[in-house]
Amino acid sequence: MPQVYAGADVFDGTVLHRSATVVVEDGMVMGIFPSEPKPAGEVVRLPGGILAPGFIDLQVNGGGGWQVDGTADAARIAALCDVQARLGATGILPTLITDTPDATAAVIAAGVAAKGVPGFLGLHLEGPHLDPRRKGAHDPTLIRPMGDADLHRLLDAAAALPALMLTVAPEAVTDGQITRLAAAGVVVSLGHSDCDAATVMRAMAAGARCATHLFNAMSPLGNREPGLVGAVLSGSLAAGLIADGLHVAPATMRVALAARRTGIFLVSDCMGVAGTAATELVLGGRRVLRAGGRLTLEDGTLAGADLTLDRAVGGLVREVGISPERALAMATSVPAGVMGLQHRHGHLMAGRAADMVHLDAAFALQAVWRGGEPVHM
Repeated sequence: MPQVYAGADVFDGTVLHRSATVVVEDGMVMGIFPSEPKPAGEVVRLPGGILAPGFIDLQVNGGGGWQVDGTADAARIAALCDVQARLGATGILPTLITDTPDATAAVIAAGVAAKGVPGFLGLHLEGPHLDPRRKGAHDPTLIRPMGDADLHRLLDAAAALPALMLTVAPEAVTDGQITRLAAAGVVVSLGHSDCDAATVMRAMAAGARCATHLFNAMSPLGNREPGLVGAVLSGSLAAGLIADGLHVAPATMRVALAARRTGIFLVSDCMGVAGTAATELVLGGRRVLRAGGRLTLEDGTLAGADLTLDRAVGGLVREVGISPERALAMATSVPAGVMGLQHRHGHLMAGRAADMVHLDAAFALQAVWRGGEPVHM
């Protein structure tokens, strides 16, 4: 029997439909209607708010007490996808930050084994081919240029995984390596880089399509040298944004979103404490402390974020002043499009998976469905 979701406004990934209904059957969206269709199916009555596509998070470092690392296997990835679904992200890229070659190989193998796991969209490898001058919380002893063995491992991974995003600093790779990776379907994202804007332009010409956590761990916008930030704001690279008000100030986000009307999307950059009450975690032998909505190394360096995407959406609307439609698109259809997954994810349209979130009037998460099935929060 079809399920009819009624009583809320419906965001389809682009447009907000007032007081609409969504019909779901066999885990797929059948359509959006202005009123309850007849004959009706099983009616799920929602108390106002917004029904939207499930969030798509392209930078998930962990959750449920586990940090993505060399202990990864398909079961751990499935458990992480379940934790993140309870937080509203029905599609994720588990993200490995700079680690050893063995850890990278283990995570890739786990990702290949996890193909078909609900919520698993692919992997994001953030490093180790970065610039140590912009290391952030990454271990500088593990940062290194990309070699031939690294390139071939990544090309093999791209052929075997559902999708692969790779964060690199242009200083640590060659233009030819970027071109080969992009041709293999890898979404090459620039980050943890101190490069100038001219270098960014060359990387884009070689095939780079994205930038990782805009403003953080990258060369800033200057009056004479635009840096990586300026190249993003004046160009066509997509870019992730950590909208917790700590990584980027609301006024700065306002400027960025005025400069770029499209292409910027939300990421949580969440760590292993996500979905738990834990007050700290261990990252490569270093303590990460959780306090006041902030995650830091003991020296005060920000180490990921203590953020969920519903909070990011609400903050953009209330503190930055953008429309609910734009904020919601930044957590749904925009990131799905960056990864080329818009045919199945990030939209509530006929033929798409019935991955959905219900938000209240303040954009707080109330309920989640994955493939039409309720997720127990």
